[in-house]
Amino acid sequence: MNGHTLYSIGELARRTGTAVKTVRFYSDRGLVPPAGRSPAGYRLYDDDAVARLNLVRTLRDLGLDLAAIRQVMDRGLALSEVAAVHADALDVQIRILRMRRAVLTAVAEREATLEETHLMHELAKLSEAERRQLVDDFLDAAFGGVGSSSMFTGVMRSMTPELPDNPDSEQIRAWVELAELTRDPDFRALVRRLAQEQTAGLDQGSPPALHRDLAAIVRDQVTPVVAAGVEPASLQADPTVAVLMNRCAHLLGHRDDAESRRQLLARLGRMNDPRRERYGSLLAVINGWPGPESLRPVFDWTVDALRARTPG
Repeated sequence: MNGHTLYSIGELARRTGTAVKTVRFYSDRGLVPPAGRSPAGYRLYDDDAVARLNLVRTLRDLGLDLAAIRQVMDRGLALSEVAAVHADALDVQIRILRMRRAVLTAVAEREATLEETHLMHELAKLSEAERRQLVDDFLDAAFGGVGSSSMFTGVMRSMTPELPDNPDSEQIRAWVELAELTRDPDFRALVRRLAQEQTAGLDQGSPPALHRDLAAIVRDQVTPVVAAGVEPASLQADPTVAVLMNRCAHLLGHRDDAESRRQLLARLGRMNDPRRERYGSLLAVINGWPGPESLRPVFDWTVDALRARTPG
C-alpha cells in the first residue's frame, strides 16, 4: 500500500467520531471509498478517507443531500482541494449561525411573539435580490409619482440599505428591524406625506431641498438656544420663534400667524416621528456609516415653543 497508514472501518470511525454504521453507509455509496482491503477482505481507509468523511459530515450538517454531496466528491479533488472546499462550507455554516444568533438575540430583546419570530427569521434569510425588491417596493410606495421622476433620485439612493456579504450580528438585527419598518403601511404613508409636503409648489425638476429644507432651518435657528438652555415658553425664546416663522413663511400657506404656527406644528410633528429617525440609525448600522445627527431635541423645543404661542 505504498507505505501509507491504513485504517480499518472501526479505526476510521474512532478517528472521526462517527458511528461505524454511518461510515459503512457513506462507503457503500461511494462517498468515502476504501483505499484497499486487508488479506481477510476487510475494507481499509487512508488519510484521504478521513478528510472526505469529515467533509461529507460537514456538508450533511449544512443540509446538502447525498446527490449534491456526490457532485462535490466526484470532482476528484485532491486532499488540499478537499480542505479548501471544507473551509468554504464552514464559512457558510458560520454565516448561518451568525444569522440565527442575531434573530434569537432580537427575539430575546424584544420579547417577540411566535409570529414576529417567524417573520424576523424569514427577513434575515432573504437573498440580495429579495432584499433589493423589498426596499424598492418601499421607496416606490413612498416616492413614486411624487414630483418629477428624478426629483428624489438622490434621496432614494441615500435611503437604500446595502447589507454586506458578511454582515455582523448587529447589522443583521438592524436589517431585520429596518425591513419590518419598510413593510409598515403607516410608515410608508408618513414618508410619502413628507415627500409631498417637501415638493408642494416646486417647479418640476427642481431639487426638493431648494429653499425648502425645513429640518435645516429648524436646526440652524434652534440649536443655539437649546444649547444655551433657553426655555421654549420663555420671553427669551420669542426672537427665535419670530425668525423661525419668517424663515419658514415660504413653506406655509396661511398669512394668519396662529394658523401658520398650527400648520408648522403639524409638519414638525410628522418630521419628529421616532420611526423616521430610527430608519436613519438602522441604515447607518447596515451600511457602516457614522450615526446620524439626532434632531429630536431641536424639534421637541420648537414644538413646545410653538404650542406655547398657539391658542386652542
